[in-house]
Amino acid sequence: MSELESVPCVCVAPTSGETTRQALADADVLDAAYAITSIDGRLCIPVTDPERASAVLESEQGAAVIESQPLERRSKPQSPADILGYEPSIDRLGDIVILDEDDPETAREIADAVGESHVPAKTIVNRASPIQGELRIREWDVLVSDTEADLKPTETVHKEYGHEFLVDISEMYFSPRLATERNRVSEQISAGEHVFDMFAGAGPFAIPAAARGAAVVAVDLNDTAIEYLTTNAERNGVGDRITAHCGDVRDVSREYGDWADRIVMNLPHSADAFVETAIEVAGDSCVVHYYDIQSAADPFTPGIERFETAAAGAYSVTVIGETVVRSYSPHEVNVCLDLRLDRVDE
Repeated sequence: MSELESVPCVCVAPTSGETTRQALADADVLDAAYAITSIDGRLCIPVTDPERASAVLESEQGAAVIESQPLERRSKPQSPADILGYEPSIDRLGDIVILDEDDPETAREIADAVGESHVPAKTIVNRASPIQGELRIREWDVLVSDTEADLKPTETVHKEYGHEFLVDISEMYFSPRLATERNRVSEQISAGEHVFDMFAGAGPFAIPAAARGAAVVAVDLNDTAIEYLTTNAERNGVGDRITAHCGDVRDVSREYGDWADRIVMNLPHSADAFVETAIEVAGDSCVVHYYDIQSAADPFTPGIERFETAAAGAYSVTVIGETVVRSYSPHEVNVCLDLRLDRVDE
């Protein structure tokens, strides 16, 4: 038996063990170098970042008990990198592990390593196509699947900042990498606001906005995504504050002229085609979160100029925030412009 080490742990009753473990795993703070251990009638779940673990659990379950406990380090390889000898590129969405490998043999090698590792995975998939069409859907090769799971292989429940999202990656676009950005936007929202989500998907912007007390109109061209959004709204207790529409936002917007206090435009490849629609929906003073993909050398000027041209004579345009969300390619970045539109008195 190896020597015990003092390790920070979240200590919970056994009945709360799986819920807590999943929340910590989703937040990527579960310390898989040590086994979850029962000590004095409690489950002690090792964590890598006690402060982050406490914040995650407080937002979902209330205050967490974190104590240092004597645990034994696992002796066998626990990460895919330990098994492979190199760090593979993987994403996690709920209990789906996502690979992005061109070589099928490499994808299979990584999938086998993930299956042998500590990484919890109901399904392991490899990207089989780029994002395609108006609905922004990918094709997937399912490499590993739990045939006894209740959900489809490509379906999972993703937890993010205290909210749960049922998604199907074969039916809609959903990126776990945007969690921090979505939270940045939702923290700006106040109760009573009118929020218009132009490309809502399964609700990752709309549901946190409604949870903060906003009245939300959520629009998407994908009827399946709207079905999931409606389910997720009820799942998160905000069904009464979200009005969902399936259709072209340019048509739906006719019902909401001068309505919005805040607009989310998360369609970075083509949101510029909907700037006039945003201006039609905007109220007297409206904040717009405009997502774009531009040259890293000058990522914000094109969006600013696009709004200034479209709003000329109707609104003044003020830049209140410029955020580089992530790198998109060697020379391009995904950005968000936070703009305020103020109606010009005639």
